[in-house]
Amino acid sequence: MSLTGVIPPVCTPLTPEYEVDAASLVRLVDHLLAGGVDALFVLGSSSEVAYLTDAQRRVVLDTVVGHVAGQVPVLAGVIDMTTPRVLEHVRSAVAAGASGLVATAPFYTRTHPEEIRTHFRTIAARGGLPLYAYDLPVSVHTKLPAELLLELAAEGALAGVKDSSGDDGALRRVILGRQRGQGTPFSVLTGSEVTVDSALWMGADGVVPGLGNVDPHGYVQLYRSAERGDWEAARAEQERLVRLFEIVRVGGARMGGSSAGLGAFKAALHLRGVIDCPLTALPQIPLDDDETGRVGKLLAAAGLL
Repeated sequence: MSLTGVIPPVCTPLTPEYEVDAASLVRLVDHLLAGGVDALFVLGSSSEVAYLTDAQRRVVLDTVVGHVAGQVPVLAGVIDMTTPRVLEHVRSAVAAGASGLVATAPFYTRTHPEEIRTHFRTIAARGGLPLYAYDLPVSVHTKLPAELLLELAAEGALAGVKDSSGDDGALRRVILGRQRGQGTPFSVLTGSEVTVDSALWMGADGVVPGLGNVDPHGYVQLYRSAERGDWEAARAEQERLVRLFEIVRVGGARMGGSSAGLGAFKAALHLRGVIDCPLTALPQIPLDDDETGRVGKLLAAAGLL
């Protein structure tokens, strides 16, 4: 399954009791589909996967896969510390009817590249679904080398990569390696909200933007402009989205980056009437009324309120 286009990592709305709000999740999915997205990615970083219990993960999977009903592919994050734990999530994703799997390198444990290679090979062999590597060194403390990704792609273990490393040089090495015939077919997806136009110009196939929850249509417009070679229009839309991305900095002075970013996305979705409650999972600090108001001003400046 070679993926292209805009693939938002779907936020997980919560109730005031910190349970998954399935009704708001369905509205969010409809909001994304109406924006023209090409696929969905559940149980990733923007989904707060690290905070969800196994039971909550299953609610998210069953709700989204059931509601989408095949309209677009649904990728399921199977992210956990070690291979045996990941394989438990793989079984749930397969049972729910996911279209593909997304996994990081192992974390908490200190691993060797050969063990990372074994990790992805094992997931691919036992999962029976297309597997996408999630390169997220800020969280798992391992950078996936271009050579390893291309090798695993060439042998059929990986269908693609979501690159959230922030290393554009490494991203380009993957793209160039694929152009030389290494690891094809292989989807290269950027996880950056703010450099999408440049990644697409380099040859990336699509984007997995957390901010795409808030403004899916904007990212679709950016991608379609690039697809038809209108790079000036793509740049203009990217610059508008860069200004909107300032919402993630609103709470940054008094909370962690995860709280600030995810809180901003959820506050924006709440202000836009998509989800009922902007709560983030414990122990994250929520935005206060003043910060939420500042998010609202940035939404209005972007033409979204």
